[in-house]
Amino acid sequence: MTVSLDYEDYDLGSMTWEEATEAIPDADLLVLPSGSVEQHSIHLPLTVDTLRAENLSRVLAEAAASRDRSMLRLPTLPYGYSEHHMQRAGTVTLRAETYQRVLEEVGESVAAHGAERLAIVNCHGGNRAPMKLAADRLQRDHDLEVYPIHWTDFAREQLEDRFGDDWGHAGDHETSVIELFYPDLVRSEKKEPQTTVADYEARQYTWFTDLTEQGGLGDPTNADSEFMKQVVEETTERILDALESDMAQ
Repeated sequence: MTVSLDYEDYDLGSMTWEEATEAIPDADLLVLPSGSVEQHSIHLPLTVDTLRAENLSRVLAEAAASRDRSMLRLPTLPYGYSEHHMQRAGTVTLRAETYQRVLEEVGESVAAHGAERLAIVNCHGGNRAPMKLAADRLQRDHDLEVYPIHWTDFAREQLEDRFGDDWGHAGDHETSVIELFYPDLVRSEKKEPQTTVADYEARQYTWFTDLTEQGGLGDPTNADSEFMKQVVEETTERILDALESDMAQ
């Protein structure tokens, strides 16, 4: 399930418009989880990034409550900018300008209902550039504070210490996350070290198939869900520390 209907009190999707009228302006932060639908090699499902955004944002909202911070979580945005993966079947992409506009219009909507801050919990690298432009427009045109949270940025040091430098797309890290939350979705018999086709230092690749044979990077056989459980807990605290620091300025 890419967009959970197992709602909690912090989920906007469970509320009526009367309840939302109070909840939106009262929340410290509205949270938009953002993922993608794209190939993730031969052992992981297409919705890896959306599943990550769904679950990691849930953990974040629950941890915020223990700090007396109120987060109101919007339904997860399942599609992102994934054009570079279109050589593999099942990938569904928005154009970069479409994704940017979707974020802008979501932000415009919640701002109209009284939101002052929007955190976007992003779990797909391709979303970064259009997200930056959307954040610029929302802050400059709609006076909405935007906090683009690229989740792996806050976990990077731990991941590199454990997995080395090459743990990215469909590799050691993402396989660990899916094994933690949805182990039945991992085709364990197909986990194998990913074969690198090219490793450019300066050139921009055209398609992700320029880089990898199976569709991933790193070595999924190194996946460690217990380690990832610890990473999720510690990264969540680092993200909350950063949010609270920024909100206080």
